[in-house]
Amino acid sequence: MVNKTGAAVLYPSGCILGESPMWHNERQSCFWVDIEGCIIYEYSLTDKSCRQYQLSKRVSLVVKGNIANELIVGLQGGVARFNLATETLAMLTTELNADWKSYRCNDGGCDNRGRFWISTTELNHKEDAGALYCIDKDLEVSEKLDKLSISNGMAWTIDHKRLYHTDSVTGAIKSYFYDERTGDLEFERIAVQVPSEKGLPDGIALDAEGKLWIALWGGYGVGRFDVESGEMLGFIDIPAPNVSSCAFVGTALDQMIITTAKKGMTENDLKEFPESGHIFIVDPGLAGASLFNCAL
Repeated sequence: MVNKTGAAVLYPSGCILGESPMWHNERQSCFWVDIEGCIIYEYSLTDKSCRQYQLSKRVSLVVKGNIANELIVGLQGGVARFNLATETLAMLTTELNADWKSYRCNDGGCDNRGRFWISTTELNHKEDAGALYCIDKDLEVSEKLDKLSISNGMAWTIDHKRLYHTDSVTGAIKSYFYDERTGDLEFERIAVQVPSEKGLPDGIALDAEGKLWIALWGGYGVGRFDVESGEMLGFIDIPAPNVSSCAFVGTALDQMIITTAKKGMTENDLKEFPESGHIFIVDPGLAGASLFNCAL
């Protein structure tokens, strides 16, 4: 039973809406974003320094590209390459069937074939208004799921035969059969149903034992869940109510970083939970599953 209370502040970023934690092994850096602040953060685990990259658009997702010094990012406006050396954006596609005045990209991920998966959400998270798309290396875009409200965490099983996906408002993490050759999905079952009193499921990460770590928005922490029984096996306490995502980091993927948010909190809330919006780090007691680069 994992029951950790030793999460420490890695960096006091004070994000309005911290999200998309990610490990970049070549740079020995942790990345995350502040969606509402339009900022990408890079924290070096080697020298404990932090860089901020200010964008002109909301940025919700960063993944490692296959070109040195480049990330693939999801924005309010589409999908782009971001060059970390020149700090410039190069748009790859805007074709996600969205009116970008009232929509933005949200969460996503990268599969073992290098395809980029990205969801959209209406700015006020209008019910059933979002969708999940897959973009291949030739920039062919295909819609995989529709009628999503707040499409969030994604994780593929270690054998690449299933995809776990969260639509937060339902409280459910659904398991889909995944065809790695075509990228096609077929609904299998609900793997985890998070009780409403534990918060809403947000970002997720898969560990080396095939268990899911789920950030709990409104739930003050990250739970570790068994995908067969749906049972919560452990919990990491975070001194902030709105926990948004988590990722395994470090050369051995044996540490975990956790993003939080202060969006929607009152002055009194922030006095009670002054570390809201910061990013935390903890030793979870086991390693994460392998990660993949994006081929775009």
